[in-house]
Amino acid sequence: MADIKRFKLLNNNIAGFVIPTLLMVIVIFSIFMVTVGTIMGVTLGDAGRNQSKQTAFNIAEAGINYYLWHISHDKTDFKDGNTTPNTPDPILGYGPYVHDYRDGTGNVIGTFTLYIKPGSVGSNVATVQSEGKMAGLSGSSRTIKAQIGAPSFSTYSVVSNSQLWFGDTETADGPVHSNVGVKMDGPNNSDVTSANATYVPTNSGPGSGSSKSGVWCDTGITNPNCVSRSKASWRYPVPAINFNNITADLCQLKKTATNNQASNACNLRPARTAGYLPPRATGFNLRSGYLITLNNNGTYNLSNVNNERDTRSSYTNALTTSVVANNIAIPANGVIFAEDNVWVRSEASGFDGRVTIASARIAVSGSTTLTVADNLVYDDQYSGNDVIGLIAEDNVDIAPYVPVPLRVHAAMIAQTGRVQFRPQYRENGSSTIGYVNSSQRLDFFGSVASEEQWTWSWIRCGSQNSPSCWSGFKHNATKYDENLRYSPPPFFPVTNTYDILEWREVISAA
Repeated sequence: MADIKRFKLLNNNIAGFVIPTLLMVIVIFSIFMVTVGTIMGVTLGDAGRNQSKQTAFNIAEAGINYYLWHISHDKTDFKDGNTTPNTPDPILGYGPYVHDYRDGTGNVIGTFTLYIKPGSVGSNVATVQSEGKMAGLSGSSRTIKAQIGAPSFSTYSVVSNSQLWFGDTETADGPVHSNVGVKMDGPNNSDVTSANATYVPTNSGPGSGSSKSGVWCDTGITNPNCVSRSKASWRYPVPAINFNNITADLCQLKKTATNNQASNACNLRPARTAGYLPPRATGFNLRSGYLITLNNNGTYNLSNVNNERDTRSSYTNALTTSVVANNIAIPANGVIFAEDNVWVRSEASGFDGRVTIASARIAVSGSTTLTVADNLVYDDQYSGNDVIGLIAEDNVDIAPYVPVPLRVHAAMIAQTGRVQFRPQYRENGSSTIGYVNSSQRLDFFGSVASEEQWTWSWIRCGSQNSPSCWSGFKHNATKYDENLRYSPPPFFPVTNTYDILEWREVISAA
C-alpha cells in the first residue's frame, strides 16, 4: 500500500509540473506568432505602400511625358489646352490641370496634376511640375519637376558647322561641338563632341593634312599635356547639329519684330519701329547700317552708320554716324530686326534687359554683318536677368578698333559666315592688329554658333610672341553662360525638337 501511495504522489507531482510548463509553452508560442504576424503585416504594408509610391512616381512621370507631347504639337500653349487661369502663380505657373491615369484595361487608377511655368518672353523652355497620385490612397503622391523645351543654339559654348581649333592659350568652358572635328589643344571643362569619327584638319597648325580623330590634340602641347590629360569628355561621332534651321528662324524673327505673321511678311519693308530697322538703301554697302548702343535701363540708342574706317583706334573714330533717336524702349517681345548691317556696343555700366538683335537683308539683296564695336557687357553678369542675342546673316565680327582688354557678353550666331576677329582691314585689305601679351586679352561670356570656322585670333607666321604674326587676341577665354541653357535670348533659333532637358523629384517636407 505504501508503494501505491508513493506512486500516486509521484504522479500528482508530475501533473503539477507538466500543466504550468505546457501553459508557458502555449504563451510563448502565442507571443511568437503574434510577433511574426505583426512583422509580416508591417512588411506587407510597407511593400504595399512602396508599390503605391512607385506607381505614383510612374503616374507623375507619365504627366511629364504627356506635356512633352503636348508642347511639341503646340509650342505656345502653356495652359494645357485651357483658357484659365489668366495670371500664373508666381512660383508654380499655370494650373492646376488634372488628368486621369488609366491602366492597360482602361480603368482609372490615379491622376496626375500639372503646373506649367513658361520661361521668359521668347523662350522655348517651360518648367513643368507633375504630381502623381493613386486613386483611393492618401499619402501616396510623388512629384516630379522638369525643364521641357527645344535646345537652342545657346545650349553650346561653341558650336560650328566647320572644324574648330582651340589653341593652348585658349580656354574652352562649357559644351563644344563641331559637325566636322575639333582640335582641342587648350583646357576644357565640359563635353567636346564631333559628328565625325575622323576628319582631315586644315589650318590647324601641326597635324594638319592628315586624318585625325573627331576630337584630338597636338602631342607636342605640354600645358595642358596632350598625352596625359583626361579625354573622357571627348565624344565622337555624335549626331550633327542642323544649321539650316536658322534660315527659317530669321524670317520668323522679322515677323515677330514687325508683328506681322502674314506669309509675305518677310518680303515687306515697313517703316522703322522700335523693333524693326529697314534697309538704309536698296543697294548694299558693307560700311553702312546702324549703330545700336544698349543702355542699362532697358532702352537703346540708335544712330545711322554712314561709313567705317576700320584702321582707326576706336569706334568713335572709325564710324561716321548720325543720331536717329536715344532711349528707345526695347520691344516687349525682346526682338530688334535690322534689315542692314549692325554695329553694337553697350554703355559702360552694361545692358539691363533681354534682347535679340538680328541683322539680315531678307527683302533686298546683300548679306549683312553684325560687328561688335566696343565692350558689350551685362549690367549683372551672372544672375541670368540680362541677355544679349546677336544673329547675323553673314559674319559676326569683332572690330579691329575695339578697346583692349575687351569684354563681350552675348550669345552669337553667324548664319552663313564666321564668328571671328576681323582678319583684314576693310579700308586697305592688310592684316589687322594682333595682341600677344596676356594683359591684352579677350574675355568672352556667352555662346557661339558659327557656320564657318570660329576664331578670336589668326596666326600668319611662326613667331608666337610677335604681334606682326597675329590678328586678334592670342590670349582669350571663352566662358559659357550657364543661364543660356534654359533661358536663351528671346526667340533664339533651336537646334532640335522638344525634349526633357532636366528633371528631378520634389521631395515633400513630410
